[in-house]
Amino acid sequence: MSGEQTTEAPVNGAATNGAAMNGERVNGERVSAGPMSSDKTAGRLRAEAPLLLILATTAAFLLYGKGWLADLSNPLWLALMFAWLFGTILWAALKVVHHADMLAERLGEPYGTLILTLSVISIEVLMIASLMFVGDNNPTLARDTMFAVVMIVLNGMVGLSLLLGALRHGEQSYNLQGANAYLSVIIPLALLSLVLPDFTQSTPVRTLSGFQATFLILASVALYGSFLLIQTVRHRGYFRADAVAPAVASNADADADADAAAQVDAATRVDAAAVDRQVHQGADAQAHAPGPVPLHALLLLAYLVPVVLLAKKIALPIDYGIESLSLPAALGGFVVAVLVLTPEAVGAVRSALANRLQRAVNIFLGSVLATIGLTVPAVLAISLATGKPVELGLDPTDILMLVTTLLVAVLTFSAPRTNVLQGVVHLILFGAYVMLIFAP
Repeated sequence: MSGEQTTEAPVNGAATNGAAMNGERVNGERVSAGPMSSDKTAGRLRAEAPLLLILATTAAFLLYGKGWLADLSNPLWLALMFAWLFGTILWAALKVVHHADMLAERLGEPYGTLILTLSVISIEVLMIASLMFVGDNNPTLARDTMFAVVMIVLNGMVGLSLLLGALRHGEQSYNLQGANAYLSVIIPLALLSLVLPDFTQSTPVRTLSGFQATFLILASVALYGSFLLIQTVRHRGYFRADAVAPAVASNADADADADAAAQVDAATRVDAAAVDRQVHQGADAQAHAPGPVPLHALLLLAYLVPVVLLAKKIALPIDYGIESLSLPAALGGFVVAVLVLTPEAVGAVRSALANRLQRAVNIFLGSVLATIGLTVPAVLAISLATGKPVELGLDPTDILMLVTTLLVAVLTFSAPRTNVLQGVVHLILFGAYVMLIFAP
């Protein structure tokens, strides 16, 4: 008995101290919040300080941007404007993803990754729409951006995540059924959107007729909506690492071991969180801990609005560079894709390094699916409404790269464990894609 009392004493003390820090009730009495509460508030305010700079930049470009961007013939001025806008949008996008991650921790999978993906894709769609309205000579921007997303994610992000994860942890596991569900929708959407327009005969160029565009819009929405149904309602377990299907599990004992390991892991996280709350480094740690859902949702929108407003501004230097400096047309789509995918790439690599490959898989495959499933309907709807032409069909070289990438992705995600070789293969394909941008 004495041993049990000795074990529980620190736990009770930790609970009392944690309650004191947060101003909670202990033994029926209210314990006043200590200095940790104000430190936590100050830490949260410091963490959101970038919002002021981002809003200031947004206000400056709304007030003076028309004059600043009127003449971009000076290369130094062009570089300054592009770097300023690119850095601000990227900073805001990273904060959007940060608050999406906080919501992910509060809401759990797969809702967390879904919020992250939809936040990033909304940025992408807004930037493409802005560039479509600003540029007159780049009808392939939407195609180039979607193709760039597929190449960057399925080759760059997948390759880097698998390589770094394997170097640190050896083989890594994930839920095979979830990856197969993603690919079963990605492959037909990619081929219908980026390859089929090359072979249709209703229009003379790589575009779609109004009837074909309407069908593709409805097909994309139907496929993506059906996927969301299984991801969030019918088969949520496909997208969690702790929900391996019986066909994948070796036997009942393996399932029991996995459950026990999950319980131990959960208990360890709870203990670690309790210790963190006690240590006086906790001011910063608590500042970065998930807060209330409404707070993170509000801040996510607060950072998303500047991205929306600045997207049209950065469209000017991007379009000017492509049209006036004779840069490769595909570079515009590549820049947009890099800008919107950087936060997700950081999240995927961090998850792989933390041996949470399932979350990384949800991020990069979910990003490709949302890009095609949501961007295609959006740009086609804009094209039908405004009369702006949109070319979706890829060049023969790009078709070869797309088909090769999809085949390699199917092979990579055909087994429940990944290794170093698969990461290297995807990175080589990404290098080939970048090379072909500048030397097609």
